[in-house]
Amino acid sequence: MNFILSSLIFTPLLAALVILLLPARLQKPVKAVALLGALVQMVLAILLYLRFDGLALANGQEGYQFVEKVNWIGFSLGNLGRFQIQYFVGVDGISISLVLLTGIIGVIGIISSWTITKNVKGYFLLYLLLMTSVMGCFLSLDFFLFYLFFEFMLLPMYFLIGIWGGPRREYAALKFFIYTLVGSLFILIVMIGLYTSVIDPEATAWQLGLVANGSPVSAEVIQQVQQMLQQGQVNSASLVRTFSIPAMMESANFIPGSLLHIMSDTNLWGLPIRFIAFLLVFLGFMIKVPAVPVHTWLPDAHVEAPTPISVLLAAILLKVGGYGLIRIVYPVFPDAGAYFSLLVGGLGVLSIIYAAFCALAMNDLKKLIAYSSVSHMGFVLLGLASLTTEGVNGAIYMMFSHGIISAMLFLLVGVVYERAHDRMILNFRGLAGIMPVYTTFVVIAFFASLGLPGFSGFISELLVLLGSFAAPDTTGMLPRWVAIVAVFGLLLAAAYYLWALQRMFFGKYWIFPALREKATMTDLNFREYLMLVPLAILALLFGVFPHLLLDKIGVAAAGFAELVLRNGQEQLHIVLSSIL
Repeated sequence: MNFILSSLIFTPLLAALVILLLPARLQKPVKAVALLGALVQMVLAILLYLRFDGLALANGQEGYQFVEKVNWIGFSLGNLGRFQIQYFVGVDGISISLVLLTGIIGVIGIISSWTITKNVKGYFLLYLLLMTSVMGCFLSLDFFLFYLFFEFMLLPMYFLIGIWGGPRREYAALKFFIYTLVGSLFILIVMIGLYTSVIDPEATAWQLGLVANGSPVSAEVIQQVQQMLQQGQVNSASLVRTFSIPAMMESANFIPGSLLHIMSDTNLWGLPIRFIAFLLVFLGFMIKVPAVPVHTWLPDAHVEAPTPISVLLAAILLKVGGYGLIRIVYPVFPDAGAYFSLLVGGLGVLSIIYAAFCALAMNDLKKLIAYSSVSHMGFVLLGLASLTTEGVNGAIYMMFSHGIISAMLFLLVGVVYERAHDRMILNFRGLAGIMPVYTTFVVIAFFASLGLPGFSGFISELLVLLGSFAAPDTTGMLPRWVAIVAVFGLLLAAAYYLWALQRMFFGKYWIFPALREKATMTDLNFREYLMLVPLAILALLFGVFPHLLLDKIGVAAAGFAELVLRNGQEQLHIVLSSIL
């Protein structure tokens, strides 16, 4: 068995255990161990990306690669069957880009954290625990394991904001915790419902004695088990229920008469119970994206978080929400995904436009970029709702591209804040004259984020809009006006970035009088070059050569769109027929 995925997940945890053994006074060794752990994780992520076969599905291979699957918890429940939780990890075209992104941003965040002086040991311990949790989310194929990592992200981020944040850090940390916890509870409810409704056909075949325990189970035997299940020929004592996400994606694995079976006649508030389950788990992940109207925790968290934690929050933590929608919500509930496509697309467009107007009104540069993150993540919802190949490719590409560009943007805000301890746009003017290199990077980041051709942001937005405009004629999921309204988000992005650029960087140099004594407005130092240059290169590289990413994600995105659309239309007809 190849253990590269486990190494990716637990390398930061191993580094954290080493730091735990070091005395708190040894700050430099603590930082060195943290950096080494992050570097190893990044190298493993790059190796995995290079070894990943983006054409696996086209070649007739399984979609998941480098799979590790071990029974973790299992015991008999008597007549209720067998309880089973697996350590089940794997990577496919949907997750490979986010694994690479997490590896890169992990190192950038450590370098950005080099100036931390308060409780250094505790800070890097929490940082590494957070990196383990995020990587675990992107690689888990067992819902329980995913949820474990998803929940474990809460505590490190809560303390990183609450201890090392700004003046209102306690408020921001608590707000983040409450919002995310509520979303997690919605996800937990649905996860339990799915577990009671879905079997593992492979383990059930062993339980039934169709093949020897532990032996490989052929596709024919799995199909036989599924047929026996749907015909009521398997007694409850032989059922092995599962948290396996791939098993939940197949309607044939749902137990007849169970709560979330497609023929379930259970209704709630006039809707089929599967639709209610979809809305709950969708809301849980939407809070994490975040999308309007459940976005209000994000600007506060960004403003109060230290710069490295803002980088992690924008670049990779928000992507867990979008990833959950693609990995779990739509494949498991394709019928509800098809039914609520306009709702999802509408919320995406609402996020794009509303958050852009909020960004336009901001005087705090960090808050402006926080709202721009909400606006850009709206494109993920829009692309996903279209269920076109272009739209899904664009949604995945947007998560990767936004991760790179948003990290760069928040680092640039941190540069100004470290020198002046202020981020107000109106308190600065003419910075280009005394900080020309810094201004160059700001221009690159702003233009990359607003979707200038040649940068990765342009590719992702173009794909999403192409998919959205094509949806009425191909999938029928979205009306064309949704895509037309979304285009105005690009105009608003240009407005708030160019206006901030004009006010803050051009003209005669001026700084607010109260800041002049303490501010030392020097240009970039070596450490800042080390963070910003790689991100600028990546934004340009994936903008000029998009095939570097599309070759890895394209087949999986096309397969996802086809599978969800086909299953969604078939199952939607069955679900609606069962309640009429």
